[in-house]
Amino acid sequence: MTAARAGGAPVPVPVLDVGGTHVTAALVDAGTSRPVPSTVLRRPLRSHGGAGEILDAIASAASELPAGHDPRWGVAMPGPFDYPTGVGRFAGVGKFESLAGVDVGAGLRERLTGRAERLCFLNDADAFAIGEYRAGAARGHERVVCLTLGTGVGSSFLSAGSPVHTGPSVPPSGHVHRLTVHGRPLEDTVSRRGIRALYGRLAAAPAEQRRPGEQHGPDEQHRPDVHEIALRAVQGEAAAVEAFRYAFDALGRALAPWIGLFEATAVVVGGSMAQSWNLIHPALTAGLAPGERPDVPVLPALRPAEAPLIGAAHWARRGQGAP
Repeated sequence: MTAARAGGAPVPVPVLDVGGTHVTAALVDAGTSRPVPSTVLRRPLRSHGGAGEILDAIASAASELPAGHDPRWGVAMPGPFDYPTGVGRFAGVGKFESLAGVDVGAGLRERLTGRAERLCFLNDADAFAIGEYRAGAARGHERVVCLTLGTGVGSSFLSAGSPVHTGPSVPPSGHVHRLTVHGRPLEDTVSRRGIRALYGRLAAAPAEQRRPGEQHGPDEQHRPDVHEIALRAVQGEAAAVEAFRYAFDALGRALAPWIGLFEATAVVVGGSMAQSWNLIHPALTAGLAPGERPDVPVLPALRPAEAPLIGAAHWARRGQGAP
């Protein structure tokens, strides 16, 4: 049930989208289900900071939102996280380590006294997928797979707009990053570190000796970042072109069996890497081609920035998440 103002009009829904380097806060109009532009703000966040520092930064961004909103918040968080209880499970993942075992929900409610009765947490990839289903490229698709390509690979398998995390038709917990390809964990190949490492190996070897699986090349500090590799690929540099082709062909090959099992009618792609669509799309579709649904459309997200906010607001209106 949506909270309403005294005059009967529904109040906006407050949302947070928490990432490794930033937190975005906004109010989502309950009538249009779209973020109110004047309220959207993005603030820096240090995922390697202490628990208090991280919670203070998130709460500070939340506190900048205008008052008079719904007391239920939608909060999109990366995993691993215990979404029903609001407790962090980040041990051993290289970010938000200080939140491992911390009741994030209680910490934020304490800092937002009087403004937050309930925090409804959901996975950030699920928030993106729900937003694209309700207002973007996934709209009209009963069964759709949504991917977020950034530091790693986020994924969400949606059935009628709801995330599916269990069952034989989805990967473990509905997470593509848990799959393997070419005998190795998928994120060894499809991730910021994987693409940079692969490019480093390819660029270091003579053309006739380049083999994507080789484990040598320049050390990490001397490798260009992914956006620079993408630029070099657009300019025709062979090593950069092959780094993108190999990585996203591998993603397609890992994903292809699950597209068939889930009976997905579309794949929607967002995240920072999706800006290199002309490099990603042909490789990903080629990797999917040997599967049971070789003609499944692979679509760019229509609302890549707004979708997580829209999805988080919908989650809050449903009353999902920690008390």
